[in-house]
Amino acid sequence: MGVSPDIAIRIAFGTSLLVILPTAISGTWRHNRKKAISWKTALILGSCALVGALVGAALAAHISGKILEISFGGLVLAVALWMGLGLMPKLRRGGEELREKFGLVAACGFPIGIVTGLTGLGGGALIVPMLVLALNFPMHIAVGTSVASIIFASLGGTVGYIVNGLGVPGLLPYSIGYVNLPIWLCLAATSIPLAQLGARAAHALPAKQLRYIFIAFMVYVGLKMIGVF
Repeated sequence: MGVSPDIAIRIAFGTSLLVILPTAISGTWRHNRKKAISWKTALILGSCALVGALVGAALAAHISGKILEISFGGLVLAVALWMGLGLMPKLRRGGEELREKFGLVAACGFPIGIVTGLTGLGGGALIVPMLVLALNFPMHIAVGTSVASIIFASLGGTVGYIVNGLGVPGLLPYSIGYVNLPIWLCLAATSIPLAQLGARAAHALPAKQLRYIFIAFMVYVGLKMIGVF
């Protein structure tokens, strides 16, 4: 579209986070109906992630676009490798209780938020394993709590990209900072209703059948972002 790559990657991240915001709200509504959210954990984790995402977005505004692309691609490949090797969290045993260690939750929320702001990702790939491994959450509660906390992280990142992009030359038309509204509308129009389908599937279907398709997609995106092809 004729946009400088340094500007384009920031528009992609900022707009992505604004897409994630209503999508996460939609998914949270469905998970909450299933009583699959620990709200105390979500609020503490999300609040700390919001602050971290503001910091991450500010850092992203001053880092080379190429470094951002390579960092994003590397993170996606690392998650794909983690999933592909089968290093999935162990499921909670039936008789065990949740360990709601709010100090640990707060300590983890801030760096997860920074990653969110730097990469435009919601942070679920980091939040879910943390909740399952460190806090003994059952998988469906971890997923629901993660989606709820992502509301805050994406909000912080979106605000950061808007503020740091104000007045920057070379933006696409109808942009507010590094957030482009027409692109956001096109993506959000389908992501919001489909978040309902995704949340329902999380409670009705095993993830194993879909995992390898997801891994293949992540490998493709990661290699593309680091410039392999």
